[in-house]
Amino acid sequence: MPFSVYNNPLMQNLLKELIQTAPTADNGEIRTAKVLLNYLKTAGVEIKIDHWDGKNANFIARIPGSEQKKALLLAGHLDVVGADQKAWTTPAFEGIEQDGKIYGRGSTDMLGGLTAVAAAIAEIKQENLPLKGDLIFVATAAEETDSAGVKRFLRTNGPSLRPLAGIIVPEPTGLEVMRAHRGILWLEITTLGKTAHGSMPHLGINAIEKMMAFLNLFKMYHIPYQPHPLLGDCCISINKITGGQATNIVPDRCAVQIDIRTLPGQAHNAIKKDIEQLLDQSKQQDKNFKAKITVMRSVPALETSQDNPFLTSVCKAVGVKKASAVGFTTDGPWFAKLDAPVLVFGPGDPRMCHKPDEYIEIEQLEKAKDAYKRIILEILG
Repeated sequence: MPFSVYNNPLMQNLLKELIQTAPTADNGEIRTAKVLLNYLKTAGVEIKIDHWDGKNANFIARIPGSEQKKALLLAGHLDVVGADQKAWTTPAFEGIEQDGKIYGRGSTDMLGGLTAVAAAIAEIKQENLPLKGDLIFVATAAEETDSAGVKRFLRTNGPSLRPLAGIIVPEPTGLEVMRAHRGILWLEITTLGKTAHGSMPHLGINAIEKMMAFLNLFKMYHIPYQPHPLLGDCCISINKITGGQATNIVPDRCAVQIDIRTLPGQAHNAIKKDIEQLLDQSKQQDKNFKAKITVMRSVPALETSQDNPFLTSVCKAVGVKKASAVGFTTDGPWFAKLDAPVLVFGPGDPRMCHKPDEYIEIEQLEKAKDAYKRIILEILG
């Protein structure tokens, strides 16, 4: 029997199956990739799963075109963040459907977007619509942690890709077209001391006190930048601090983790050097001050120009007059290394990301599927 979206699992059933694979950092993405494979293989789509470390996986699907036009890449991520079931009123990894919504971790971020893309590709293949360029669908591993999947994809598949007209990242935007987002620079500062008994603190070097001195200096630091017309200000936040072993032991270590959200054009290395200078200044003020700085994660900001032809075509396809910006960060800047414009466009309310009782409206999935189909045909038709 020929493939039909009507005699295969409905789109919402695909999403439920994806949620049930629970592709957290602990579980990996292999099962999730296989669910997508089973769905699209029935439609006759070329599919490859690249897996490593026993649990991580990248999913790569392709419909060859006539090569009259450049290729289109739809690129998302398979993984989701974990879920504390005690904070949920519905099971986090069952994919519960009620009141026109599907509840579950990843329903919005971003298994819903992957579902809509897969359904659009299945329909295009079923209807045997001619494409003048390659259509490529990639879903990578570990976006929520270290972007290992996209880095591996660029290393192993990037050199063989045909030139791209553009890239769509189906992260949740409420079906608004987004052309820019901030970058992230996560730093860990660790101060080092010497342990001693709590009754004899003069024999030790208190790493927490050294950290307090540094933070007093750090709070006076302002990252140089020009406000962005869409993204506004660069921001910085100290979001985690750890130190000490017990109440009666002078701590020999204290660490803070700093979340910096950067704007297009800001150099992460320059910001790191500024903070290294603050550490040097602390050392000059206190001969017992000792610290180190570690880059935990660094993803540049993303921006596609308002007058880019790919953006114009996508906006035309989905009936949007102009694009905006999102506050979160995606793997888009990594995919931009393929020398193609990147846009973020997907179903779901981004405010639902990483929250208990995460859900997506089925109507959004349907609209997204239709929108992706229109984009594909606009770019490759």
